[in-house]
Amino acid sequence: MRKVSIDYVKPGMKLAKSIYDSNGRVLLNKGVVLNENYVQKLKELSIPAVYIDDGLVPELKIDDVIAEETRLNAVCNVKKIFNKDVENNIAKNIIVHPEVFKSVNEIIEDLLSNSDIMVNLNDIRSTDDYVFGHSVNVCVLALITGIALGYERKRLYNLAVGAMLHDIGKIKVPKEILNKPGKLTADEFEIIKKHSQWGFEILKSNPNISITSRVAAYQHHERFNGQGYPQGLSGNEIHEFAQIVGLVDMYDAITANRVYRKAFPPHEAFEMIAGSGDYLFKYDIVKAFLDHVAAYPAGTFVQMNTGEIAVVMGTDKGMSLRPRLKILYDALGKPLKQPLYLNLAEVTDKVITRVLEEYEIESLRQNFEAK
Repeated sequence: MRKVSIDYVKPGMKLAKSIYDSNGRVLLNKGVVLNENYVQKLKELSIPAVYIDDGLVPELKIDDVIAEETRLNAVCNVKKIFNKDVENNIAKNIIVHPEVFKSVNEIIEDLLSNSDIMVNLNDIRSTDDYVFGHSVNVCVLALITGIALGYERKRLYNLAVGAMLHDIGKIKVPKEILNKPGKLTADEFEIIKKHSQWGFEILKSNPNISITSRVAAYQHHERFNGQGYPQGLSGNEIHEFAQIVGLVDMYDAITANRVYRKAFPPHEAFEMIAGSGDYLFKYDIVKAFLDHVAAYPAGTFVQMNTGEIAVVMGTDKGMSLRPRLKILYDALGKPLKQPLYLNLAEVTDKVITRVLEEYEIESLRQNFEAK
């Protein structure tokens, strides 16, 4: 099982995970063998990648940190809010439905029952459904960070509500600006920046949402160095919830395909976030988050300093850059008769030097099928 860019998906490949739309409806079931019509339809729907089972790593199963049903329900509930029409730009007309809070509690339960949380799975969503999936991802990633920081249940809940609804102010941003494929003008960016204030006003009009949840939404674009917005706060002037939400918001945004650019690979996003400690976000928060995120998600094909080629099988908590590997090819590029298993956390003389490109993995797959 591995993730494959839609550009390299071909008829005959078998899906390893079902594909859903933002309403929770199944587009294609796990186990379906793709044909030309299916591949074309996925491209038309702007599905960026799929998980397939092509025999290269048949034993690898990549699980989400929360249940599939939990994620789907949460995305659907968020979509109900963002699809509301805002009449006359009046924020107080927007009521957050109780189903959203139910989804928050379900996500918390799933994560608290997971004894060894490690983010190995990249969420797959079309660019059209970005906002809904992003809101749920930010909630999940914020909670993982809060759990790592030792938050008790009530704090986790208030953090999660703020995270889930951090972008609710974008309801009031004109769609032509929000979905603009090109660079925003200075005036357009000023309008986008208002979503933090608008979000705070919307959440303030919902009395069952705590002040800390509202502040998380209001301040999530503030930065530790004082160069954020809307107030230009710095350091500990920024609420810890807002720093967490801002951090995971950035990570999820840069690892997703957008209308104006392609996603950054996870290992590059990891490096970007790792360099932001005590600059964009408080160092302790950055560390807590990155200890639970795999720089090389399971299913990633990598090459080591020895020249050997391997696939990532998993990553232990706190060892984000030192995953467990299955070595498939030796230093000369010859396939091993018996794969070797190696935990980079237990050795000092081997490191990952690069991630293989899709065309290289495709070549490996063809060689595998030719054997």
